[in-house]
Amino acid sequence: MPAPPWSSWEKWLQSPPGRYVLRWEQKCFDQIVADVFGFHAVQIGLPQINALSENRMPLHALLVHSHDSRKVAQRFAWHIIEGSNTELPFANESIDLMVLPHVLEFAADPHHILREVDRVLRPEGRLVISGFNPASLWGARQYLSRLIGNPYLPRDGQFIGLLRVKDWLQLLNYSLDRGHFGCYKFPLQGESSMNRMDFLESMGNRWWPIFGAVFLVSAIKRHQGMRLIGQVQSVRLPAINQLAPAAERNQLRNTLKKTQSK
Repeated sequence: MPAPPWSSWEKWLQSPPGRYVLRWEQKCFDQIVADVFGFHAVQIGLPQINALSENRMPLHALLVHSHDSRKVAQRFAWHIIEGSNTELPFANESIDLMVLPHVLEFAADPHHILREVDRVLRPEGRLVISGFNPASLWGARQYLSRLIGNPYLPRDGQFIGLLRVKDWLQLLNYSLDRGHFGCYKFPLQGESSMNRMDFLESMGNRWWPIFGAVFLVSAIKRHQGMRLIGQVQSVRLPAINQLAPAAERNQLRNTLKKTQSK
């Protein structure tokens, strides 16, 4: 029987490149979510990091599958919710901040997940997505290594480029407010080898920023706006007198009688 899809992902996150990615993403999430305000913030999956640690909303929740909930509860002092990311257990327009770390690329239907996120996110709410960049040295090695049966990144991922993610968000009427590329080290496996490449971070960020192995993008949910044509006349609405309950019932009864007599 093949291993479940989360096993290879979890095993990869424990490797030197996996820990390197987690450290970089933790710093970026901390910067992005620190100035997002509201009441309810939700992270979907990836319990290896706390993407909401720098956010000051009163309620933080982590949505995980049932097989992850027990071990996650021992690590984090926040609300653990068991559920599926294809059917989010939240009311419409009830969440102020939603974080999706590497969710879309391991999903069978990423479009459906984005529609669910759009359903539960409040207008002007924030959505933050992270993923691997196919247009990078890591992406190139992943493509070539698949041909020989030894992929560098998790085998189960279908990695989505940032441009495609932007297109999906714009179709849902989200405006992009910031994005980051990072992880410019060569795709090696050894801890000592990766530690000797720290100088590539500053070089990559300066000379080839769009070729980072990982990206984060932040977007804001916008209302579908109405377009007004012509000059709008200012009209002052008349004051509405407050009626006692009995008087209100009498007025409603008289109005109904007049309507029926016509």
